[in-house]
Amino acid sequence: MAVGLVIGGGPAGLMAAEAMADAGLKVMVAEAKPSLGRKLLMAGKSGLNLTKDEPLPAFLDAYREAASTLSPMLDAFGPDAVQAWAQGLGQDLFTGTTGRVFPKVMKASPLLRAWQARLRDKGVDLRTRWRWTDWSSPKSGPNSDPASRTTLHFETPDGPQDITPDVTVLALGGASWPRLGSDGIWARHFDIAPFRPANVGLSIRWSDHMQAQFGQPLKSIALSAGDEVSRGECTITRRGLEGAGIYALSHILRDGTALHMDLVPDIPLDRLRAKLAKRRRGDSLASHLRRAIRLDPAKRALLMEFGRPLPDDIAPLLKALPIPHDGAMPMEQAISTAGGLRLSDLDEGLMLRDRPGTFAAGEMLDWEAPTGGYLLTACLATGLWAGRAAARYAQR
Repeated sequence: MAVGLVIGGGPAGLMAAEAMADAGLKVMVAEAKPSLGRKLLMAGKSGLNLTKDEPLPAFLDAYREAASTLSPMLDAFGPDAVQAWAQGLGQDLFTGTTGRVFPKVMKASPLLRAWQARLRDKGVDLRTRWRWTDWSSPKSGPNSDPASRTTLHFETPDGPQDITPDVTVLALGGASWPRLGSDGIWARHFDIAPFRPANVGLSIRWSDHMQAQFGQPLKSIALSAGDEVSRGECTITRRGLEGAGIYALSHILRDGTALHMDLVPDIPLDRLRAKLAKRRRGDSLASHLRRAIRLDPAKRALLMEFGRPLPDDIAPLLKALPIPHDGAMPMEQAISTAGGLRLSDLDEGLMLRDRPGTFAAGEMLDWEAPTGGYLLTACLATGLWAGRAAARYAQR
C-alpha cells in the first residue's frame, strides 16, 4: 500500500488526507500544534463563513490574478460542493442575505470533530506536536533518479523522527496568526513570492478627539481606493479601521494607495447639496448634519478629523472624504496573507516542479481573496485537488 504524508492539519491538509485515504493510500497527518484546525476554530468564533452561494463566474472573480489557475479546482469543488460536504458532516446550514453560507450552530467545533472522526474511521493517522524541520532528497535534474523519494525530518514528543512517504502534501498555511500555526517558517525551504498581509485592517494615527469613537461601527458607507469600491462596513479602532469593508481593499491599500470614504453613498451629490441648503437658523453644524442627512456621531467625527478646515460647500467632501493612513496593519494581525509558493512553480496537479512527489495546497500558495467564504472554499478545493493528484502519482 502506498504511503501518503500530509504536513499541516488545517482545512487544506485534512481535505488532502481524506482524498488520499479515499484513493486507498495509507495516510498520516503531521500537525505542529497540539490540536488540529486551530485557525478554522478561530474563524468559527465569528460564525464560520463556509462559502458564498453565487454563480461560479462571479465567485472566481474574487481571486483576481489567480482565478485562471484555481478555476478547475473550484469547478471541481465550489460553493455547492462545500455545502454538500458540510451537510455530509452533519451540519445544518443557512444562507444570509448577502449569500454567505454558515452552519446553523454558528461555530466550527462540531464540524471539525465530525471530520476528524470520519478521517480516523478511514484509517488516517492524525499526529499532533509533529513539527516539520527539514527534508533530504536530491532535487530533480538531468542526473536524478525519478523513483527517489523525499525523507522528511520532524521534531516530535518522542524525539526526532524521519518519514519517507511515497507522496507528500504540504499544507502549511500562510504567515498570519502565527500563534495558531500559520507562522510562515516553512518558507526558508523555498524561493517564494514575499508574504504580504491580506484581509487586514488599516493603520491610522488618530488625534485625541477620536478616542470617544473607538469601537464605533461605520455603516452605510462606500470606500474607494484606486478603481475599486467597497460597500462593506468597518469599525473605528484604536489602531485604525478594521472590518470587511476595509479588508476588501487591503490588497490595494497595503501599497499606500489613497483611500476615500463616501459618508452618504445613497444620496447623490445634487440631492445632498439641496438637503444641506435647508439649514435652520441657529443650528450648529453637527445638529444640521444630524437633522438633514442623519449623519451619526462617528461619521461627524471623521468629517471633523480629516475635513477641516471645512469648505463652504461640504457636499463633495461628504461624498469623498480623504482618509490619510499608514498602510496595512502588521501581518500577524491579518486574517490571511498573499505570497507564498508561486503557482508557476507547481504543475497542473499542484506538484512542485523541482521536487517530484511533493504537492502543496491551501494558503501557502500565492493567491488571495477577500473574506466572505472565498478563503475557506479555495483551501478545501486546493487540498482536494492536491490530494487526488498525489494519490494518482503514488499509484503510478
